[in-house]
Amino acid sequence: MESKTDALARELSRLLADPRRCLTAPAVVERLSKDFYWYSPVLKKRLEDKQADMVVQPVDVEEIRRILRFCFAHGIPVTPRGAGTGNYGQAIPLSGGVVLDLSLMDRIEAVTPDGVAICEPGVRLGVLETQARTVGWELRCYPSTIVKASVGGFLGGGSGGVGSVLNGNLRDYDTVRALEVVTMEEEPQVHFLEGQAVHDILHAWGTNGVITKIWLALAPKVDWAQCALAFDTFDAAYGFSERIANAPEWTKRLVTTFEWPIPSYFGPVRKIAPEGKHLIFFLIAQEQLNAFEREARGAGGVVTYSGHYEGLNTRPLLTDYTWNHTTLWAIKHDEAYTYLQCAFDPDSVRGQMQQLKERFGDEILFHMEFWKNAAGRMIPGAIPLVYFTTEERLNDMIAFCRGIGVFVANPHVNNVEDGGRYREDNVQLAAKRRYDPKGLLNPGKMLSFEPQVEEVARR
Repeated sequence: MESKTDALARELSRLLADPRRCLTAPAVVERLSKDFYWYSPVLKKRLEDKQADMVVQPVDVEEIRRILRFCFAHGIPVTPRGAGTGNYGQAIPLSGGVVLDLSLMDRIEAVTPDGVAICEPGVRLGVLETQARTVGWELRCYPSTIVKASVGGFLGGGSGGVGSVLNGNLRDYDTVRALEVVTMEEEPQVHFLEGQAVHDILHAWGTNGVITKIWLALAPKVDWAQCALAFDTFDAAYGFSERIANAPEWTKRLVTTFEWPIPSYFGPVRKIAPEGKHLIFFLIAQEQLNAFEREARGAGGVVTYSGHYEGLNTRPLLTDYTWNHTTLWAIKHDEAYTYLQCAFDPDSVRGQMQQLKERFGDEILFHMEFWKNAAGRMIPGAIPLVYFTTEERLNDMIAFCRGIGVFVANPHVNNVEDGGRYREDNVQLAAKRRYDPKGLLNPGKMLSFEPQVEEVARR
């Protein structure tokens, strides 16, 4: 007798030009139902048994519309998926159903003369960066997972990364110029959103529409150099990194500061991390490298590595140890490590760090990043390492951070609102009401949406 899953797969496969793109092999479905949720010991316990019933891999908008039309009619949940490099469990289906894997929609349509990439959501960020640099452009910002991460996944669940110190975060400075989005309705519609309307969809985890095309603004290409500096004290290292981040005369793409012993966890580049020293990794304009090294030595820093940046194939590639890759290297060293995502007050950052150290000691290790906010101010961000003991202790640390004015986007929850990037003007919620009235897109991830209430209200 045919199982319910087999019957569903048979129906869905008829909607595809190639039925082999409806995947039901248990190991494949399990793999494509997961992301990097295990960075959080809380989410690891909560989400490890969640997975879809099957995976469907569309190749164009019309296939997506047919899939969503069918799933809407039958009440089947659909979870859009990029490359699965997120850390909040964004791509993990909570209610079974279908994972809509967009990885085969990977066409770069154009890089325009004025520096806008037009592409499909499955394009890998690394591929786009490499291609853009051949014609004089580069990504404004990107996560440390650039090689694997997709453009659509970054827009759905990412915030910033390498380049944010120069160009701001993903949702600032009109970096996302426009989106094409398919709705989850009885008759799925294709909407073109531009300008401020893109914020209806950005960082909503695929809960309120399926992104099918992206217009992404790029930055002029810079010839970069990599540089690693060691300082005797964390205060000296942080002070120098803060000064460089805020100084407009230095052209930089990365400023990352690590408290010792974090650098000791970077096995492949351990030789550039002197014992007991606090380290800073930079991407600095190649033409400024010599002057920069003189500046660093004058501040008490020791240059432990410098070299020309040759693109993503550069070895060593220092960005592989920054942003949330820092957490990955720490977890490889000791599985008890996890992380927070924080933003310190630029005027109070030293006092805030001191209070955290006094309260938690080496339970928290500082890993500082910088980004330029929408107002043009440099924000000392942080993805500090946290030595996990209990969920209660972790929540105590989060509450203490917030109590002293440190913003925390909590990476140990599995919903848009509590993750700290939800828009208070409710435009994402309003878009979900319009574009996903039954709440079938990635259900359970936008807590402020209640489909039962919405349906009753329309009667």
